[in-house]
Amino acid sequence: MRPFDITRRRMGASQLTGSRLARPEEVVHWHLAMQSQEYPPAKWSVGQRAPGLREPDLDDALEDGSIVRTHLLRPTWHFVAREDIRWLLALSAPRVHQVNAGRYRDLGLDGRTRTRCERVIGGALEGGARLTRDQLAGVLDRAGIERAGQRMPYILIHCELEAVICSGGLSGKQQTFALLDERVPPSRRPFDRDEAMVELVRRYLQSHGPATPKDMAWWSGLTTGNVKEALAALGQEVISETIDGLTFWTMAGCWDGSSRGGVHLLPAYDELIVGYRESRWLGDPRGDAVAAAWRDPGRPGGVILADRHVEGHWRRTVKRETIEIEAFLYDPNQRGFASALRASVEEHGAFFDRPVTLTTAPIPEPP
Repeated sequence: MRPFDITRRRMGASQLTGSRLARPEEVVHWHLAMQSQEYPPAKWSVGQRAPGLREPDLDDALEDGSIVRTHLLRPTWHFVAREDIRWLLALSAPRVHQVNAGRYRDLGLDGRTRTRCERVIGGALEGGARLTRDQLAGVLDRAGIERAGQRMPYILIHCELEAVICSGGLSGKQQTFALLDERVPPSRRPFDRDEAMVELVRRYLQSHGPATPKDMAWWSGLTTGNVKEALAALGQEVISETIDGLTFWTMAGCWDGSSRGGVHLLPAYDELIVGYRESRWLGDPRGDAVAAAWRDPGRPGGVILADRHVEGHWRRTVKRETIEIEAFLYDPNQRGFASALRASVEEHGAFFDRPVTLTTAPIPEPP
């Protein structure tokens, strides 16, 4: 494997090319967890990995609980399939609580207060209730629990990590919370941490490989030591290869990266971007420029990926009747690229069931 093969292999592993997936829950289950703090772009990340999906399919999956949206891993919002939420929370929550401990102290959220929040919020959601964040704020106010500033988000994250609450679907355009026990009944199977860690690494490599142990640790929020122990336990299921001084791991007998797959409009938090840290842009000839542009808050966060390379950055503006896409390209005159970009833009519009306009320009020089 050569450095410039890495992206193409990852595109296949992540189902951007050659996908046989059909349902939202299949895409999310394949990836184990998909970052989703920006809801519409996150839906597009799922949609472009299963040809034929449309935006309402994602809303329906969240509504019926086949996909759950909650905080875990690093932590941030993630889509997780119903069958994976319990063991992923059991694996990652202790680590996240450890990371959050300083903020809990700073915010005056001691153990007794957090436990009281669990009881109050849990009680308000019993019997199938689904409440928005603002409605839960009212619940806390009536209980005399201070929730100003950052207390409210950390109260909710704590309740999510403790498997009390999760997403409840949409109420109009607002996300709601519901009881996890009522959405996903507890499993009777005992939790085995070592087994869970091995399964996490197996599933991550299946959907994100090739990747380094530091990539895996970043994505999971766990330690590099945990990851290396899991790799050792996987034995002949995994293989490794050193490229540019980094050791990459893949599942043995995985897709070989030989197929090509057109142009893809990746949201800023797509798994092909945030799924890695140490090797995020490795092998891309524009890697340094892409990394600088992606980190620059003044530039579009979306990435235009074509075959092996990043060809530009993009952003979208949702209007009442249309979606406007602006594409900023490293090589606007590249032969044959315009038609492939247009096809990807049209696919985006079909997913959201809106006409799309496209404007292109050379990527601006950094200030």
